[in-house]
Amino acid sequence: MKKYNIKVNGTTYEVEVEEVGAAVTPAVTPIVRPAPAEPAAKPPTTVKKEVPAAAPITAGAQSVTAPMPGTVLDVKVTAGQPVKAGDILIILEAMKMENEILAPADGTIDTVQISKGASVNANDILVTIK
Repeated sequence: MKKYNIKVNGTTYEVEVEEVGAAVTPAVTPIVRPAPAEPAAKPPTTVKKEVPAAAPITAGAQSVTAPMPGTVLDVKVTAGQPVKAGDILIILEAMKMENEILAPADGTIDTVQISKGASVNANDILVTIK
């Protein structure tokens, strides 16, 4: 008889095997060893950023919304600034790519609803133009 220790899925088994010509099945006896104690995990801490209240939207103003979720890398305009169609308003990072959000029409920036570093969802209002 030969004895072997076999480890399967973290459980150690002591196995005895008879040599040549024996018709007896091997005996399997599990050896259960306690798992090493893991240190208690600290609960994750969350940091809440204070989000400024959105400025009220003037009646008749055109909203420019985020086409996709992402992070605002840069805000190129300020309230009261005149813009032409195609001017860059916001640089939005989404999926490791920088996307330029352009003015859809000529006008004046009425409100800027976001700030640099803010996370936005699809269809969030970024700026309004009147």
